[in-house]
Amino acid sequence: MKIFYFKEDNSVLTKKKKIFIIFGMVALLVVTGCLNLFLNKEEIELQQTTSSQMSLLTSYRASKLETRNSMLEIYDSIIATSTDKEQIIETNALISDLAGRMEQETVLEGMIMASGYEDVVVTNSDDNYTVMVKSNGLTSDDVAKILGILVKETGVSATNVKISSV
Repeated sequence: MKIFYFKEDNSVLTKKKKIFIIFGMVALLVVTGCLNLFLNKEEIELQQTTSSQMSLLTSYRASKLETRNSMLEIYDSIIATSTDKEQIIETNALISDLAGRMEQETVLEGMIMASGYEDVVVTNSDDNYTVMVKSNGLTSDDVAKILGILVKETGVSATNVKISSV
């Protein structure tokens, strides 16, 4: 095994050169940090804008689902505790109606998204439909296309449909 010894040569860095190199490295570190903050700031702003639009539809959908689930729990407790056959039949009809509306909303959302929209939430309450579409603004053609889908699939009057962009 060979052991190498390094001798100190005459080209020793002077104190001024060492300080210059250290300051240069610190300056490069500061510039790199500033560039990183500047470039990430634009990306973070874009993500916040996108997530705020998505979070509105996502939170609305989650709220709607939570409400429907609580309604189903109430209906189930009525069926479990009731001894009146008419009340049980009536509650089963309400459950079937709710399930039908939920299925219809899901189908309508899928059809509207299939026609070129990124995200859609449809709600149905007593033959009144509300459609929220993720968009920067809906043109009259967009509204007509969405309205056409709802009228064709549900047979509802156009006056019972509210369409808005989010």
